[in-house]
Amino acid sequence: MGLGPIRRLFRRRQSRQSAIPPIAASLALEHGSDGVLIADMRMRGQPIVHVNRAFEAITGYAAAEAIGKNCRYLQGSDRLQPEITEIRSALTEGRDCSVTLRNYRRDGTMFRNALRLVPVRDDASQVTHFIGMIRDVSHATGIDRLTGLLDRYGLLDRLGAMDARGAAALLMVKLDIVRFHDVNNGFGYEVGDALLRAAAARLATLPAIAVSRVGTNSFALAFELDDPGRAVTVVDDLLELLKPRFILPGASLAAQFAAGFALGPPSGDPLQLVRQAGAALQRSKTQPAHAPHAFAATDEREARNRIRLASELQTAVANQELLFHYQPQVDLSTGDLVGAEALLRWNHGAFGLQPPNRFIGIAEETGALLEIGAWGLRTLAAYAARVNRKRRSPVRFSLNVSVMEFMQRDMAAFAHRVLDETGCRPEWLTLELTENLMIPEPQNIRRAFEDLRRLGIGISIDDFGTGYSNLRYLESFPLNEIKVDRSFVHDVAHSVAKRVIVESVVKLGAALDIRVVAEGIETEAERAIMRALGCSVGQGYLFGAPLDELHFGKLLDEGLVLREAWDARRLLTMLDGGES
Repeated sequence: MGLGPIRRLFRRRQSRQSAIPPIAASLALEHGSDGVLIADMRMRGQPIVHVNRAFEAITGYAAAEAIGKNCRYLQGSDRLQPEITEIRSALTEGRDCSVTLRNYRRDGTMFRNALRLVPVRDDASQVTHFIGMIRDVSHATGIDRLTGLLDRYGLLDRLGAMDARGAAALLMVKLDIVRFHDVNNGFGYEVGDALLRAAAARLATLPAIAVSRVGTNSFALAFELDDPGRAVTVVDDLLELLKPRFILPGASLAAQFAAGFALGPPSGDPLQLVRQAGAALQRSKTQPAHAPHAFAATDEREARNRIRLASELQTAVANQELLFHYQPQVDLSTGDLVGAEALLRWNHGAFGLQPPNRFIGIAEETGALLEIGAWGLRTLAAYAARVNRKRRSPVRFSLNVSVMEFMQRDMAAFAHRVLDETGCRPEWLTLELTENLMIPEPQNIRRAFEDLRRLGIGISIDDFGTGYSNLRYLESFPLNEIKVDRSFVHDVAHSVAKRVIVESVVKLGAALDIRVVAEGIETEAERAIMRALGCSVGQGYLFGAPLDELHFGKLLDEGLVLREAWDARRLLTMLDGGES
C-alpha cells in the first residue's frame, strides 16, 4: 500500500492534538515490508509519534525507543551527507522528497535507506505531520552488503551520473587496510568484518560525493574540489580520521592504511581515474611507512608489472629464482658474529633482484606464499647445516614466517621433517613473526609455538612495539627472542623517550630470559647506547648490509676482520674519552 491512503485519512480525520488517527495507525502497522514513521511537525523537536513493525525490524529500535525522538537520530554522527540538505529543504518547504542516505541500526551497523517523505496538511493547508517510508536497499544492485557503502559498480554509476560542472577537479582516493589478512587469520573473520564496517562508518562521515568498498579490504572515495591544490590536505584529513583505534567486539586494533590518489577533470573518464588511484595505491603499499602516494605516469607501468609478477611468481620456486641475502647479527659485548637474518630475494629474469616488499603481498594474495615458505625453511636449514658443520661456535639463522603458514600447515611437524631431511640442529634456527601475529586467544598458534620450542627451534617477535599486541604476550607466549624495531633505535642518542622504551623492553627480556636484539643500528653512538641499555645482540648497516651467499661465506671465513674492525672502533672511542 502506498502513502496516498494514509495521507488522505490524515486530511479527513486529524485533529490539533498529536494523537494519530486510529485508522491511519492501523494502516501504518499493516504496511508490509516497508517501514513507516510519522512525525508531528507541531511539537517541539518534531518527534516521531508512531512507527510500524517493519520500522522496528529494519532499524532494530522498538517503537518505545523511537517514539519521542527526532528521526535524524537514525543518522548517528554521519551528518555530512548531501542528502540531508535535501531533507531539510523538504521539511522547511512542506513538500515531498525522496533520497537514499546512510542510516544506522540500533547495533551500529549501517544500512542504505531509500527514504520517501510526504507532508500531511490540515484543513487550513498547514503541515501538521510528515509520513516517512523507509526501505533497506543495502542489498540492492550497486550496494556492498557488508558495509552498506557503494560497491565498485555503484561507484562507477554514481560517478557517471553526477553533475560536477561547478567543481574544478575530481579527487579519487583508494585505501587498503595494511596486513588485513593477519587480522582475518589471527583474530577471525568476524573481527575482520567488524573492522571493515567500522572503517566504513568513519569514511561515510566525510563530505565525499561517493564512498565505496571496492575490494576485500579496499575503499574508494570521490571528492569534488574547488581547488585542486587541496588534494593533499583532503587525503591527510581522511587518514587522520582513521588513526584512532577501532574498538571492536573481541579486539582493539590500531589499523594502518595505505593510500593512493589521483586528480582529474570532473568531465573526465571516471574509470580511468579509479585505475590511476589504484596504481598510486600499489606504490603506497610498497613504501616502508605506506605514506599516501599521488598518481604519477610511472605508476601505471608499475601496475602492469605487478600483474606480470603475480603470474610469474607461481613458478619462481620451480625455476630456482628465489634466494637469500644474509645480514650479520653481532654480539654487542664482544663484536663476535653470532647470527644472521635470512632476507628473501627474487631474482626475476626481466626485473632483476626484487626485495620482499615487491612480491610478498602478491604471494599472500595468490596463495604462492605457502610454497615459498616451505622452500625458505628447507633452504635455510640446509644452509645452516652446511655452515655450522665445522664451526666451533655455530651461527644462528633467523627467517621471517607468515601468519598464513601457521594457519594453514602444522608448522611443528613440518619443521621436524625439515630438520630430519637436512641434518640441521634446531638451535641453529629461529623463526621470526611480526608482532601483528600476537593476538588475544590464538590457541592453535600458541600450541604451535610450544611444539616448536620443545623441538629447540627459536621463536622471535620481529618489529617489536609496532603491531597489535602488548607486553603481556612476552609472558604468555613461549618466546626466546624479541627484536626491538628500528624506529626505536634510530636517533636514540637524541631521544630520551626511545631510550626509556628500549631499557624497559630489555629489563622485561632479562626478567623473562628472552634475548633482545636491536635492529637498524647504523651509528657507533646507537651501538654504544644499545649495549649500555643491555641489548645483547645488534643488527644493522654498522655491522654489515645484507650479503649474498658468496660474500656472507667470505665474511664467515674471515670473521676476524669484523672483530678487528670492532676492536679498532672501541680503541678510537677510548682515545676520545668515551667508553672504557
